[in-house]
Amino acid sequence: MNIFPKFSLFLGFFILLFHFILPQLVLSRPVKQPFKSLQPLEGCHKGQMVKGLYELKQYLKKFGYLSYPQLNNSLTHANDDELDDQLEAAVKTYQLNYNLKVTGTLDSQTVKQLMVPRCGVPDIINGTSSMRSGKKRHHDGSNTLHTVSHFSFFSNMEKWPDSKRNLTYRFHSSAQISVVQDLQSVCSKAFARWAQVSHFTFKEVAEGTTADIEIGFHRGDHGDGYAFDGQGSTLAHAFAPTDGRFHYDADENWSTNPGQNMMDLESVAVHEIGHLLGLGHSSVQEAIMYSSISSEVTKRDLHSDDAMGIQYLYGSSK
Repeated sequence: MNIFPKFSLFLGFFILLFHFILPQLVLSRPVKQPFKSLQPLEGCHKGQMVKGLYELKQYLKKFGYLSYPQLNNSLTHANDDELDDQLEAAVKTYQLNYNLKVTGTLDSQTVKQLMVPRCGVPDIINGTSSMRSGKKRHHDGSNTLHTVSHFSFFSNMEKWPDSKRNLTYRFHSSAQISVVQDLQSVCSKAFARWAQVSHFTFKEVAEGTTADIEIGFHRGDHGDGYAFDGQGSTLAHAFAPTDGRFHYDADENWSTNPGQNMMDLESVAVHEIGHLLGLGHSSVQEAIMYSSISSEVTKRDLHSDDAMGIQYLYGSSK
């Protein structure tokens, strides 16, 4: 009896199954959900000990709001679930930055804002807020953040030198996802928005070629010291000039036309390019450089606050 035709049919079916189903299994694998249990913290106030506050402390530490002084070789309350004085002060600063009622209590609006996906660049750098300014702050040392109006800059006002106005960029990812094929067109449009309000031009070069900027998708700990956290919290991050690295978290649900629970690839690109050029976060919710963006939202056009920020840093556009 010749079983070869049956074996061939089975093998062909298995290959078809592998080709179409396995990638979906890989792309939809479970990922941890930061702040999945944050809702039970609603209403929590100073003096309470509630499970989940430790994770909140780690979040606020990551974005510059919280640091514990070392006393007798130990960090008091840094690793517990108590809403202590330091955490209350951090919550108040967070509420101030996001134009919320400043109470120090985890009210519903604060909890809601904490759960919105956001950029991985801290809101507070070297102890100075990059969100609220209201008036110009002058440079007074190497550890200050300069701010004008509602936009802000990195410490020392890092920027590209005058000799670097024609920036090159390339793509390199350590994680492959379906939307990687859209990255070139998305970033081309995002760079064009910044070129319209500045003296910069941007040109793509081939992977492997020396470039000023490198863009790609990565997961978890990807070697830059700022590990991604899975779906639902940090979307992407970029470094101040002249580092040039811009990384997307590959575990997010990315789309060029976002629907339910999907993040817009281009909106995040425009934001992170602002960081690559030297801008910090803005307190203007409509601005591209505002730190957070909800799923299903597209925000691709520069706000006047964004344009004023880049022109203050580099001069008026051509």
